[in-house]
Amino acid sequence: MSEKKYIVRLTDSERKVCSEVISKLKGTSQKVRRAQILLKADADGPAWTDARIAEAYACRTKTVENLRQRFVESGFEQTLDRKQSPTAGAKKLLDGNEEAKIIAMRLGSPPDGYGQWTLRLLARKVVELEIVEKVSHETVRQTLKKIG
Repeated sequence: MSEKKYIVRLTDSERKVCSEVISKLKGTSQKVRRAQILLKADADGPAWTDARIAEAYACRTKTVENLRQRFVESGFEQTLDRKQSPTAGAKKLLDGNEEAKIIAMRLGSPPDGYGQWTLRLLARKVVELEIVEKVSHETVRQTLKKIG
């Protein structure tokens, strides 16, 4: 068995918080499961193996490993409450003004020689008119989908 890279060591107050979450079912089911996993992974407590924890709580060992890693790197509260980092997720490609221009263009008549707007034609025109520097037809599709 390999040595654990991320060791979970809970303080007494952290153990108490986890126990309260579990006993009172405070929060989401995921939060309760994270509390259960943290308690069992505690090196100063039961110190169960990842495989045993995964089996007990019907999750993958990778889930337990990820939770250990998040605990060590981000701390107890971040791990238990699963707060997203402000930098997580994709950045918004278009602002509201740019979206409005795309929608307005779509509602107008297509250029000469075209019977209707296509997503690729719209994307090309948006770049041509310098509304944005670059945009894919998929981004245009998602923008138009919002308005239904």
